Amino acid sequence: MVIKVLGSGCKNCKTLEENVKEALQQLNLQGEIEKVTDFKSIAEYGVMKTPGLVVNEKVVASGKVLGVDEIKNLIG
Repeated sequence: MVIKVLGSGCKNCKTLEENVKEALQQLNLQGEIEKVTDFKSIAEYGVMKTPGLVVNEKVVASGKVLGVDEIKNLIG
């Protein structure tokens, strides 16, 4: 599973990344987490508001920080 956190590296982006790590740990899943900070690459996903979350190349959220439970529902 490849999970990408899209954003400039702001506080919300970092929080989302930490929530993804926690969700993976709680579900006992292995996943590769990538940070995408290049705005051209972010725009290619159609994300105009960050942070964004992409799971296996599918955009599952943009413009908000998902909580651990929300992420678990998406990837579990």
